[in-house]
Amino acid sequence: MKATRNTKLGFFPCMLINIFLNLEWSIPAWILLVCHFVFDISIWWFVGALALWIIIMVLWMIFIGWAASCANENNEATINKNPYSSGKYEPVKKDNISKNENKSE
Repeated sequence: MKATRNTKLGFFPCMLINIFLNLEWSIPAWILLVCHFVFDISIWWFVGALALWIIIMVLWMIFIGWAASCANENNEATINKNPYSSGKYEPVKKDNISKNENKSE
């Protein structure tokens, strides 16, 4: 996939957007927070679940970024061979074309 010019947002803004879009995966952590207040379990269960969720999101973004960079290839500049462009392309003469066709036959 060819990289475009407007993909320079950066890792951390993309991570924040990704975390916002995947908030439903943090529901177990919030359930543990409610259990902390209702059943008096340790708050560290909530912190651990939330940290695990964030770590998984970061690792997933690193993997997706790596996979996207594998698909990017640098395209070398090519010569513009469009006869209708404003470039300095010199079309092939018709005499040369007919000679080349006769040689192949």
